[in-house]
Amino acid sequence: MSVAMLFAALGVAIVLWFLMVRRLRTKPWIEKGTIDLDDGIAGLDAERVGLWMFLGVVTSLFSLFMIIYMERSGFPDWRPLPDPQILWINTALLILGSLAFQLARNAARHDRLSGVKLNLTAGGALTIAFIAGQVLAWRQLTAAGYFLAANPANTFFYLITALHAVHLLGGLWVWARTTLSVWRGLESLDVTEIAGIRLRVQLCSVYWHFLLLLWLVLFYLLITT
Repeated sequence: MSVAMLFAALGVAIVLWFLMVRRLRTKPWIEKGTIDLDDGIAGLDAERVGLWMFLGVVTSLFSLFMIIYMERSGFPDWRPLPDPQILWINTALLILGSLAFQLARNAARHDRLSGVKLNLTAGGALTIAFIAGQVLAWRQLTAAGYFLAANPANTFFYLITALHAVHLLGGLWVWARTTLSVWRGLESLDVTEIAGIRLRVQLCSVYWHFLLLLWLVLFYLLITT
């Protein structure tokens, strides 16, 4: 249970850190005139606030699953699955995908369009490869007789890994829209539209870093219980 509690605390800490940093960047101590102390959230981008609220919900959801998982694993009918070796390859793919999104974010910050195109495309492709690898792992387990309802350990494995993959698929929808916008070119866009694309690239990187961290915690639980 301690791992899940630490993960939940980490999620809360991330959200609080984000709000604190955004508030400090406004430098209210050097503002002249009347300062409106109630405009902290109103001054943030709606997409950014929405993402961080969503990540808080996802953190709570998976924390509950992990707590139930560890409690249930203590029952005598729990028979752990063999860990497919492809999960290690999948983990490496997701790490590389997260790195690609970070490189795309850095390129967008410095207006390097070619770097944004390359790394956004690579990040999405690596994520798709990760999901394909997860499907392959499920097929390997079912072929070996580890079916969904055969044992509680099987059920939790399929449920947790599938739920994580669903969140990645949701992120790929935003990634596809952002990538298409970048590949069409930014020359015909105004400053506001370019800033919106840069924001989406940044939020994609945050989302992928979060899902990577989440997968590392889940993977640790799966291979140790």
